[in-house]
Amino acid sequence: MIKFLLKGLLRDRSRSLLPLIVVAIGVMLAVFMRGYINGIMVDMIEQTARFNTGHVKIMTKAYADNMDQAPNDLALTGVSELEKNLKNDFPAMDWASRIKFGGLIDVPDENGETKSQGPAMGIGLDLLSGNSDEAERLNLGRSLVRGRLPDARGEALLSEDFSRKLDVDPGKDVTLIGSTMDGGMAIYNFRVSGTVRFGNTGMDRGTIIADLHDVQEALNMHDAAGEILGFFASGYYEDETAAPFIKSFEEKYTDENDEYSPVMLRLRDQEGLSLYVDMTKSMGAIITFIFMVAMSLVLWNAGLLGGLRRYGEIGIRLAIGEEKGHIYRLMIIESVMIGFAGTIVGTAFGLGLSWLMQTYGLDISEFTKNATTGIMMPNIVRARITPPDFYIGFIPGILSTVTGTMLAGIGIYKRQTARLFKELET
Repeated sequence: MIKFLLKGLLRDRSRSLLPLIVVAIGVMLAVFMRGYINGIMVDMIEQTARFNTGHVKIMTKAYADNMDQAPNDLALTGVSELEKNLKNDFPAMDWASRIKFGGLIDVPDENGETKSQGPAMGIGLDLLSGNSDEAERLNLGRSLVRGRLPDARGEALLSEDFSRKLDVDPGKDVTLIGSTMDGGMAIYNFRVSGTVRFGNTGMDRGTIIADLHDVQEALNMHDAAGEILGFFASGYYEDETAAPFIKSFEEKYTDENDEYSPVMLRLRDQEGLSLYVDMTKSMGAIITFIFMVAMSLVLWNAGLLGGLRRYGEIGIRLAIGEEKGHIYRLMIIESVMIGFAGTIVGTAFGLGLSWLMQTYGLDISEFTKNATTGIMMPNIVRARITPPDFYIGFIPGILSTVTGTMLAGIGIYKRQTARLFKELET
């Protein structure tokens, strides 16, 4: 019987081609939109993680209590040994030491006198060791506006807007004036190797980025760092995985009675991001559900119209003696076959579009260059393919099509044999 129905669908394209196209398009849009929504919501978290929080962050207990102030007098010491131990204890994560600092950037003129000054926030990163992915993680190469990335000690990057404000070009010297780890005055010279634009107003207004060892020397922080950030190898924050990591870390490293002992925080426990992480999951599910309902209604109507168009055929089959229940069951089986075929085609195209957007992305830098939110928007939006994308299309593709056919088929049981010949005559 299945073979007979399949031949009928293949030979009579009016019964199968249009419904299959409608199902395929609907499923394709549903799968692609789910990947797109999932990608953009996750990317917003990941952008914040790369610049500020990491997937997990290690700092002293005292530093954690005043984290917004980046108090380097409460920084971690012996970070080279600690980072080595972390790589052995948690090999599934990538670890990176950083120093956040503030200070005044002084630009001298040709006589060595102050030409301009401006307050700056700074970040010390491992840029020169060759064993770190920090430059790629912060996308410094693609954010470069003028000059080049630092490739020697004593070089630094300035945000493009900040450099324009100070009237300093790549190749010129600037002086950082700040405070050391022990409270003394820090004065250190940097040569500007290039300028970058982050797409975030706060960072573009006044940021300096230098190699970690230069910042340690400038701030008298030998083998010290304010934070050690950990990133999952998958490249995405995994909330459920981070919890056991923290428990294992605290059992080995944290001393409740020592305010300078290291503690580990998840991304969701920093900067009020717990609400956003939960909202990301909820909003992704809500938006996906709304879109799925909309597509389900479209496919439902397609199945309903397909059944109504076949009233003449149904009348003939009833007139020659075919049972109503048999006709009804065959129509449902046909809709299942059409829905399944359309879902396979639509899922394939939807995953293909998602893969293209996941691989190449969509540049939205023109829309984010004036962003002022704490959650940093990525300049390139990418979709993200997850396991549910491979089967989520079956919900609207099959269920809705079958439901529409079932509703249309109810009319079969209302047909009266006495009226069949009159309907066929017209």
